[in-house]
Amino acid sequence: MIARMLAPLALLLAVPVAAQQAPEAPAPTATVTVHGDRPAARFDKRLFGQFAEHLGTGIYGGIWVGPKSAIPNIRGYRTDVVDALKAIRVSMIRWPGGCFADEYHWREGIGPRARRPVKINTHWGGVTEDNAVGTHEFMEFSELVGAEAYVSGNIGNGTPQEMAEWVEYMTAPAGSTLANERVANGRKEPWKLPMFGLGNELWGCGGHMRPEYAADLTRRYGTFVKLPRGQTTMKIASGANKDNYDWTEVMMRDAGTSFDGIGVHYYTHPYVGRPRGAATGFDEDQWARTLAKTIMIDEILTKHSAIMDKYDPKKRVALFLDEWGTWYDEEPGTKAGFLYQQNTLRDALVTSLNFDIFARHAERLRGANLAQMVNVLQALLLTDGARMVKTPTYHIFDLYKDYGDGVVLPVDVATGWYNKNEWTLKTVSASAVRGTDGAVHLGLTNVDPDRPSTVTVKLTGVSGTQVSGRIVTAATIDAHNRPGEADAVTPGPFTQARIAGDTLTVALPAKSVVMLDIR
Repeated sequence: MIARMLAPLALLLAVPVAAQQAPEAPAPTATVTVHGDRPAARFDKRLFGQFAEHLGTGIYGGIWVGPKSAIPNIRGYRTDVVDALKAIRVSMIRWPGGCFADEYHWREGIGPRARRPVKINTHWGGVTEDNAVGTHEFMEFSELVGAEAYVSGNIGNGTPQEMAEWVEYMTAPAGSTLANERVANGRKEPWKLPMFGLGNELWGCGGHMRPEYAADLTRRYGTFVKLPRGQTTMKIASGANKDNYDWTEVMMRDAGTSFDGIGVHYYTHPYVGRPRGAATGFDEDQWARTLAKTIMIDEILTKHSAIMDKYDPKKRVALFLDEWGTWYDEEPGTKAGFLYQQNTLRDALVTSLNFDIFARHAERLRGANLAQMVNVLQALLLTDGARMVKTPTYHIFDLYKDYGDGVVLPVDVATGWYNKNEWTLKTVSASAVRGTDGAVHLGLTNVDPDRPSTVTVKLTGVSGTQVSGRIVTAATIDAHNRPGEADAVTPGPFTQARIAGDTLTVALPAKSVVMLDIR
């Protein structure tokens, strides 16, 4: 009896282990169709804009160390930061805030630095602000980097006269009293002022206003923003917080002819309220939760654009996503109110997913500012004394930089779904642009942290015989780079794409972002 019972077990044990295991499931598949025969809107280079607020070490220590610093600098600006930003063609920088702009008085930031007033930064950390970086320093920094200046004016506690005089100080040719004062402070030629913000977050730290009142003030203040003959600036109204569609409705209805652009702010929070979730050490639920929440911006942009279409069917007024990015808990041990957080592979995918969404909205969405450029929130760069590191987010900006001012080519994506707990999103995301260099640039993202995907790309109206690529991925979902240590997340060459006629076959690794250049 015992022998008969053991016989089947002996047979099972005699079978090789490999034969006992279920065959490995094939990699999921996806199909991407690139419509080169249906060119869409231009992917405005301003969609690669940055945000530099007087917050934490974003300005002081991040951009500015002063001309006497032992840290290598160009007239006070960190050389490593300038070089890194130039390398990815940062197109636009928004300054001085943010909430800081709502209490900023420009005269406190001009003239000899030793004589500038020292104030308290009431919004961020309660630290002293010595105004060492003011109008001249910011405008010179923008020129040094090669970026356009987007200056935010103070409607919060400033006056129309103060705003008008600031614009005149920056843009008037020599001859007026204000222009002569600028010359005396070291700048002979007037600056270009491509964009000027009519306040910031008027619904919140900019004054907690009702939209009707904000619309009236926008019309009033905007009236007095005047540039010399032959110069223009894009007046950008303070827009809505995420899905506050009533704000956009009222602003467009009551003041839509008074501005050239209107903002919207959307931050990706893993959790509502606080704590917001850790920037590192998170699990797969938080990975999926964050990615699922970041793609909600697609619906938000769609609905704000639809409201704008009612009042501006010719799309004269641009939509600006002038604050976007991830917002986690501050890093343990850092100063409260400085909003310093690490930046991981998860943030890299947040960035690529947003760029794909930007491409779909490029007809109306013509500017965006990542919050923030250095050392704050989802930063491109992190500094620690003389050391600097490029974050995973920086590397995605580098991958996508050839999108700038290219023509969006619509894409159709047929893919499966990635699920974790209640969070669900498409496994593969994509966008394509015919760049100003003539090449077609195709971005692909695989959000699944474990499984690769085989992607078939159908090229309609795209001629090309060569494909090259780069990839950003890492061993773990929270891989990140630290100043002074070897980088865990760096871009590398990608060789798993084959082109045959009008078809590309791509072996897309798990948790990766790939940029393919088709020539």
